[in-house]
Amino acid sequence: QGQQSVAEPMDSSRYVFQRVVYQNSGGYPDDKSYAQRLLRNIGAQVGATDGNVEIRVVSFAAGAKLFLLAKEDPDLAKGLDGLRAKGVKFLICRNTLNGLKLKPADLYGLTDADVVPSGVAELARLQGLGFVYIHP
Repeated sequence: QGQQSVAEPMDSSRYVFQRVVYQNSGGYPDDKSYAQRLLRNIGAQVGATDGNVEIRVVSFAAGAKLFLLAKEDPDLAKGLDGLRAKGVKFLICRNTLNGLKLKPADLYGLTDADVVPSGVAELARLQGLGFVYIHP
């Protein structure tokens, strides 16, 4: 006989609380379009869950360009500010900063409190704490 489908809610009640870590190590086809896509993905998740989510974005390697670009691009800056206002926490790798000879103040919206010792180690640490890993 035919299977009956169970109607699932299609609003924010569909999702239980989520803990998510996004990897930002830069991407294709270019850094700006990748940064825009990353911010859109995160914004879509915040919207779909009605804010019932804890998101951390761990940036390292070419991912640091997001914050360099945002210093010159008001749309990227606005996107970062909007997500921060919704509780998204952006983190940056100390190894990347050292390699690029940058300080947090050189990057849009970052402070010393946003620096983690290692981007990849932070991804593993957060996954060990139960965060779901996403790399758009």
